[in-house]
Amino acid sequence: MSTKEILAGTTNPSKQLFFQHLFHGTQCRILTPAQLGIHEEPEETGRTPVENAMEKAMFYGCYAENVITTDSGMRWDELPADDSRQPGLHLRTPYGIRLSDEEMLAYYSGLIRGIGGKVTAYYLDAFAMKSGGRYLPFEPEREELLKTAFVMRAQPVEARMPGWPLDSLSFDQAGISFLDPARGRNMQDQWGYMPRLRRTVLAVFGLKDEVG
Repeated sequence: MSTKEILAGTTNPSKQLFFQHLFHGTQCRILTPAQLGIHEEPEETGRTPVENAMEKAMFYGCYAENVITTDSGMRWDELPADDSRQPGLHLRTPYGIRLSDEEMLAYYSGLIRGIGGKVTAYYLDAFAMKSGGRYLPFEPEREELLKTAFVMRAQPVEARMPGWPLDSLSFDQAGISFLDPARGRNMQDQWGYMPRLRRTVLAVFGLKDEVG
């Protein structure tokens, strides 16, 4: 079987690593926009993560036959859904201002401190793929997302994950930091929908799971 090239439609280094892990053990090569000389970035005008993921897939689909993208928002249980302090869909650009990793840490640390120093959080994740000229979305089910709930605290740990700064504020239900080396980053354990996502994307791209 020849190696299939798939463009990971993101400039975020942590998301690129995520896709490397997602396709581990298959006959594919994950490409980045930089490797294809793509310097522009798609607009994100969708009202939901899956709409934004599809926008990204269609943008990068102009450059590659096979594409995968993702988008996410965040919800805090301690706040009403319509509270302006909810992180929501635009984690990187609250109030339209694009933040660096450290600025994100400072901003969300301050919000959490104002709420009481700790919140229960979960990501609102979505994915989109282009294969065979078709664009296909993937959304975790609500029950799957709720099972990924974790705790965020106002005081960050010293460790950093470039592109995913909020991991420095995040702890699992056992109180272990997302960035604790002893915890590792086993996606199947961390995100309950990962096995279903992996089965879906491998089927979409016609890849064989050589480790499962």
